[in-house]
Amino acid sequence: MRGKAPRHIALATAALLALALGACDTPPPATPLAGGAGTWHEFEGSWNAAGSRHAIPLGAGRTASIISLRGTMLLAGPGKPGVAFRADVIGLVDSATGLVGRSVWTDERGDEVYGELKGEGTADHNRITGTIVGGTGRYAGATGDFAFSWKYVIEAGEGAIQGRGVALKGRVRGQAVEQRP
Repeated sequence: MRGKAPRHIALATAALLALALGACDTPPPATPLAGGAGTWHEFEGSWNAAGSRHAIPLGAGRTASIISLRGTMLLAGPGKPGVAFRADVIGLVDSATGLVGRSVWTDERGDEVYGELKGEGTADHNRITGTIVGGTGRYAGATGDFAFSWKYVIEAGEGAIQGRGVALKGRVRGQAVEQRP
């Protein structure tokens, strides 16, 4: 039995070393958006999200709310910058003046797209527009715009909310990226 213990320890040590070395691998560098700085990538898709709302009254028939939403954005079209993103939004909604918010879309690699949101309208008819103002990784320096309508699935005055962005359409272009040999 004494001769077997060192062999098991050696095998276990080798396995742990292999796992540790594998964990130290860095992912390949992100490839920039194809086509260079002037190429627009058009996309369409949908966004499903859930989160919370904290509301305060601002007089008769008017409220202001802080919202926080997280969900999945799925994009389609030959120019889409990616297929699926986790989309996070925070915003201030005033029932009289509309929405002002910020968004972060995170792809499967962890690269992010940053956006500014504005919305006007009522709960029955609304349109939200967004401006892409940069990002990280392959979206560094990205610019663009997008728009969608928001439809509530679950809506309470205070607390949990859930909804979806429908008729999402937009375009994005990246900055010129220096190619290294």
